[in-house]
Amino acid sequence: MVLGLGTGSTAKHAVDRVGELLRQGKLKDIIGIPTSKKTHEQALSLGIPLSDLDSHPVVDLAIDGADEVDPYLNLVKGRGGSLLREKMVEGACKKFVVIIDESKLVNYIGGSGLAMSVEVIQFCWKFTASRLQNLFQESSCVAKLRTLGKKA
Repeated sequence: MVLGLGTGSTAKHAVDRVGELLRQGKLKDIIGIPTSKKTHEQALSLGIPLSDLDSHPVVDLAIDGADEVDPYLNLVKGRGGSLLREKMVEGACKKFVVIIDESKLVNYIGGSGLAMSVEVIQFCWKFTASRLQNLFQESSCVAKLRTLGKKA
């Protein structure tokens, strides 16, 4: 089974559990496709065999968390900074499971008041930020670049 391994505080528990079940021999023949460098490192430390979408373009099941979920099951993902990789893995999967805890429940999308992620590439990022700022000008949104620090 090719398994998409999500990123974030909730998905971390699922990856830990996959590693535990592999160690116990209750899971076999699993290949993980991590959605971030952090999940890649976590899975390696747990002994989960890993690959990528080039080698395994069809993912049987992907498990990931969400940042917000409203009563209609609309959700926000990607605030953790792995939006592009998450979308690529989830787009390649046959089945996608979202896991959350009660802290992710909101009355409406945007209800947490946290930023809405938009992943951009380095090429012309200032142009993109300006376009986003202008697009949402009436709602007082601010386009702000978030970086991972000097090492990333």
